Amino acid sequence: MPDQPQEQARAAASDRPSITRIIAEDGGALSNELNALRRTLFPPASHKLLRSFSSGEAAKLIGVADGYLRQLSLASKGPQPEIGPGGRRSYTLAQINELRQLLDDGPKAKRYVPHRSGDEHCQVLAVVNFKGGSGKTTTAAHLAQYLALRGYRVLAVDLDPQASLTALHGYQPEFDVGPNQTLYAAIRHDDEQKPLSEVVRKTYFPGLDLVPGNLELMEFEHDTPRVLADRNAEPFFGRIATALGSVADDYDVMILDCPPQLGFLTLGALCAATAMLVTVHPQMLDVMSMCQFLLMASDLLGVVQEAGADLDYDFLRYVVTRYEPSDAPQTQMVGFMRSLFRERVLTHLMLKSTAVSDAGLSKQTLYEIGRESFTRATYDRAIEALDGVNGEIEGLMHRAWGRVAA
Repeated sequence: MPDQPQEQARAAASDRPSITRIIAEDGGALSNELNALRRTLFPPASHKLLRSFSSGEAAKLIGVADGYLRQLSLASKGPQPEIGPGGRRSYTLAQINELRQLLDDGPKAKRYVPHRSGDEHCQVLAVVNFKGGSGKTTTAAHLAQYLALRGYRVLAVDLDPQASLTALHGYQPEFDVGPNQTLYAAIRHDDEQKPLSEVVRKTYFPGLDLVPGNLELMEFEHDTPRVLADRNAEPFFGRIATALGSVADDYDVMILDCPPQLGFLTLGALCAATAMLVTVHPQMLDVMSMCQFLLMASDLLGVVQEAGADLDYDFLRYVVTRYEPSDAPQTQMVGFMRSLFRERVLTHLMLKSTAVSDAGLSKQTLYEIGRESFTRATYDRAIEALDGVNGEIEGLMHRAWGRVAA
């Protein structure tokens, strides 16, 4: 006679939903709620808009005195600012770029428009690390936006299937990015491949374009081992470089936000890059993780280099993120890294800031949110750290181009 308690247990187990169903339902429910939240935050068409900049901010971005912008406005030269309460003048980023073009016209023009020219190659900066939470996407997003604010033509490429960089720029990966609309479309191994130019999207940041990401990028990780069995196939490590090269004439710099693992996507990105930025949180476990990343990257990149990959980098830098100056162990860890890597650790450190995390709650960066949203000291401290890190990277780009450091 069957054991009744066992039968009841089996019957109860068969009535329970499978773990795959639970995960799928939870993911679907969360996705719908996030999409609803986005529509609440950015009504009515769910499109993000970039704020205007005060005349003081505009003058600083261009590199002139605020009084000079006022003189241009009074003489009706260039785009006219919006006049707000108290006579406060403000400019959009598109207007700021118009002013740069205006100031670069004339016999004594200074280089206000920083586009590359002549033999200056497109800078391709790969932002990498093994460990989640190292500030990789935050670093990539703020760097891309900083360079766009400075007047460069920037392409941000989201290589992470989690697609946080895409979400930060106003696209919900599972709703707004359809099949064959990520970098995978340009690097896939079958006849559905299409030019990268058909994948690139404009963003609400003038001068900043985006190649969005979503889970589809994982297909490249699954397809590549099969293709590697065909000795006549094009090497996988050159596919990203080829795709990026097809649009390189349109940009001064490309920022690649890589997945937090050393798969085929990351290796392809590192082979396409002209420089590498390794983000690291200055704590022992994070530094140990970075150690494993460096050792594995060295082995794998050595293999692809022997197979013909070109790894001629302009620079490699370690970017310290979420640094707390009052934390003695973190300060010791930064000193430890400087003693080992010397100038390869950026001089400027990205501080841990509630301003950055608070901005992230509404899928924004600190460059998008005005100073009025925070206490002045908190905002100024965070912006100073961000500008210091990004300005140092900009200086490295200039050095690679043979320009005098800005």
